[in-house]
Amino acid sequence: MKRLLIGALLLPGMAFAQSYASDVAIGEGDVVLGQRHYSPFLDQSYPNRVFFGDTHLHTSYSTDAGMIGNSLGPDEAFRFARGEKVRAALGDYAQLVRPLDFLVVADHAENLGLAPMIAESNPALLAIPWGRKIHDLVKAGDPFGAYVMWGTEMGAGNDPIDDDDLTRSIWNRIVSSAERFNEPGVFTALHGFEWTSSPAMNNLHRIVMFRDDADKVEDLVPFSNYDSTDPEDLWRWMETYERDTGGRAMAFAHNGNLSNGLMFDDKRMNGEPIDVDYAERRARWEPLYEVTQIKGDGETHPLLSPNDEFADYYTWDRGNFGSELKTPDMLPREYARAALARGLKYEAEIGVNPFKFGMIGSTDSHTSLATTREDNYFGKATLGEPGAGHERYDENIVQPDFLGEEITVKHYETLAAGLAAAWARENTREAIWDAFKRKEVYATTGTRMTVRVFAGWDFEADDVHRPDFARTGYARGVPMGADLFAGPADAVPRFMIRALRDPDGANLDRIQIVKGWVGGDGEPKTQVFDVAWSGDRTPDADGKLPPVGSTVHGADYTNTIGAAALGGYWEDPLFDRGQRAYYYVRVLEIPTPSWLAHDEAFYGPQGLPDDAVMVQQERAYTSPIWYTP
Repeated sequence: MKRLLIGALLLPGMAFAQSYASDVAIGEGDVVLGQRHYSPFLDQSYPNRVFFGDTHLHTSYSTDAGMIGNSLGPDEAFRFARGEKVRAALGDYAQLVRPLDFLVVADHAENLGLAPMIAESNPALLAIPWGRKIHDLVKAGDPFGAYVMWGTEMGAGNDPIDDDDLTRSIWNRIVSSAERFNEPGVFTALHGFEWTSSPAMNNLHRIVMFRDDADKVEDLVPFSNYDSTDPEDLWRWMETYERDTGGRAMAFAHNGNLSNGLMFDDKRMNGEPIDVDYAERRARWEPLYEVTQIKGDGETHPLLSPNDEFADYYTWDRGNFGSELKTPDMLPREYARAALARGLKYEAEIGVNPFKFGMIGSTDSHTSLATTREDNYFGKATLGEPGAGHERYDENIVQPDFLGEEITVKHYETLAAGLAAAWARENTREAIWDAFKRKEVYATTGTRMTVRVFAGWDFEADDVHRPDFARTGYARGVPMGADLFAGPADAVPRFMIRALRDPDGANLDRIQIVKGWVGGDGEPKTQVFDVAWSGDRTPDADGKLPPVGSTVHGADYTNTIGAAALGGYWEDPLFDRGQRAYYYVRVLEIPTPSWLAHDEAFYGPQGLPDDAVMVQQERAYTSPIWYTP
């Protein structure tokens, strides 16, 4: 009898499972919104999941990676990002603690795939005299000489190959790889590339990221530095792409700290001042800024934020890529916090904000490995991978030119990368891209902490603790990346914030809000406010919160200080209804060991310089919320 009962229960269940897809599953059109249902989630449409990824990863198809030892291509990059074990170029094995949710293989457009073509003795490359020459140099055992040969042409803006058909064939290989590894709902492989504009060795690089599938992006010839060094020409190229294909594209810049004041300059590349047309196009095509990555952090600078004790975080401020030293007047046109405030000033003057960008982080790794944890850092390039010996610390990332060692930045000064976090409902190309477009994204320095912020006019302190926190936020306010327009008379903006630690990482120290505005004197201003913090600390007479302390000992630390989660409610005490403003959230973890400390624990003392960072505080920066009168 017992057996008969089990059989009777199982057989209908099996039939139900087989017919589920055709008979039981329903689409959104089958739900009548507004009708009373027992399940409260049927009409939920707001983003309810956070996805972590890297939008700036290079493989051997980037000449400055493949020509200096990286032998891993796009397939290995996607496999690694999806959580597989991969053997790095120098032979060690690597794996992520958890897979990423999305990845953009963003190889440099300039002579795309040169190293793989040399390795395979590509006939089309060998048919070009310069291609034959560099091929033979590598095959003769002089890859460094070949790299210098290529760099000379690249630096001069001369395309030594100049063959669109050849470039197109290599681009299509990357497209095919992304298509193979893209799995909607599980892992998103977005198509993209890097435009590497470096006029006078100043960094104006942009990542271009597409929303589209292979049917629209295949057979493209990515826009390169050889085509133009002017971002406005890149925007025109993207506009043409969208018009011709019906697709969607966006760009985001990175490393303003190496632009020597050009990234957020007061004038265009043609020398003309910023006007309405330029401001509208920049805001349209560049909705985001990559604020943190291996080559230093770009949130702010100690000279720009002297009252911010956390401003000096992996500061790279010696110059550009090697031709010009930094001067203090360049800094306001390089860092995100100052640029956001200057954007408000432009909006007040011309009616449009050219620097109205959200913030993301990414790696810019040239190893094909998107490693962002301090205890799993495989370096900026193959020469800096684990096992490379002291070259891992001594390699020049910024090369000295005629200025000598004063401008050099070495690999031991790199940050163990960053991540982009996107709020969306599903892990697909369309959903991730759309989250980026509406700026509902945030940057981290590699940690996978969860951060959410809403601004509104009638939030109450207890709303932070509601189980339907997000529903409340969307119903009565706006999320990160959005605009908050004028509210009721005498009301002030109210913010509610939640932050949750990385489940494999450190506890949280504090939540802060960074506000920027234009003062009565017409000049941009910024200020940092502590909103919520761990422990029973009390701000001092100057309003400064004492440090959280530290449990770091060598490469070890404990989560016996800090908090696993923090919630904050804040009202702007300086609010002026007639004053434009932006607000973004910065969340800090407790101190943790840097990758250098982990290296010394593994390899033993390395004789690192006195300025080597052994203890640091990981952080996240949300996209701003803008208030407009």
